[in-house]
Amino acid sequence: MGRDSDKVVTDMEKIGFLFAGQGSQYVGMGKDLYDTFPESKAVFDEAHKALGFDLKKLCFEGPLERLKPTNISQPAIVTVTIAAFEAFKASHHVKPAFAAGLSLGEYTALIAMGSLTFGHGIRLVRKRGEIMEESARKFPGKMAAVIDLGFEEAREICRTTGAEIANLNAPGQIIISGPVEAVDRAKSVCLEAGAKRTIDLDVTGGFHSLLMFEASGQLKKILDETFMNVPRVPIICNYTAEPVIRTKAIKQNLVYQIYSGVRWEESMRFMLKQGVNKFFEFGPGKVLKGLMRRIEPKAQVVVIEKKEDVVNLEVKNAS
Repeated sequence: MGRDSDKVVTDMEKIGFLFAGQGSQYVGMGKDLYDTFPESKAVFDEAHKALGFDLKKLCFEGPLERLKPTNISQPAIVTVTIAAFEAFKASHHVKPAFAAGLSLGEYTALIAMGSLTFGHGIRLVRKRGEIMEESARKFPGKMAAVIDLGFEEAREICRTTGAEIANLNAPGQIIISGPVEAVDRAKSVCLEAGAKRTIDLDVTGGFHSLLMFEASGQLKKILDETFMNVPRVPIICNYTAEPVIRTKAIKQNLVYQIYSGVRWEESMRFMLKQGVNKFFEFGPGKVLKGLMRRIEPKAQVVVIEKKEDVVNLEVKNAS
């Protein structure tokens, strides 16, 4: 069957590409892609060459504690996500209207949409992870999800406890961040105020808070020296929840992003308002699909994470 007949969407559909964020890592991720698709194997091999160590061994064999540090988990998630994306792209000709990634995933989106080469992008992500890990040691913090509490209530609680709003992910799901003691205080007050529950995130610092402000200066110096192409489609930036293609603006938003809130719900609503009616989520986990269920239950999200996700699409299209 030729490539044209493998097309998975019609001309009437507007597509959004979504890319997974940090915290979605697990032992074994990407192995079936590596074993099945030459395009995925090439991504892992290039990551090994660019980083100077065998990232696939950590992804495939763990242990999980070795995958958890930010300077490892970030390049690992980006590599697995691009491996899934390349396997998908080899069989399916789909041009999205927009692309977006949750926090770390914004870098993956830039790689996938041609703004960064994979080699340059993975080294940039590794350096970003090192900077964030260093700041996390210097300024200890944590992050927690707050379930089923209104934004205004959560914002006021953060104001009085010293925590910060880190992510506005979806209705009923807000992520708070900041110093450990402040986040723990905020969690208690949120529960007293009627939150259904709070969940500590499996990350090593208080990301997307002012604890990362010093790190943003270091990241800016690196981004200033990083060459970027104009992305093939507009990227919805976490910081503004608006599309951008100018590389200067992309870099500035990435600097702001590291210590500012991620406006994911607004980003998704922007795409929905532009007529996007189908999304492909690339990378480990199904977090973004779960968030979309809260944002717009009628939206279709197809997860591309494992071998069967790519193969099943091919089988369905061939039928």
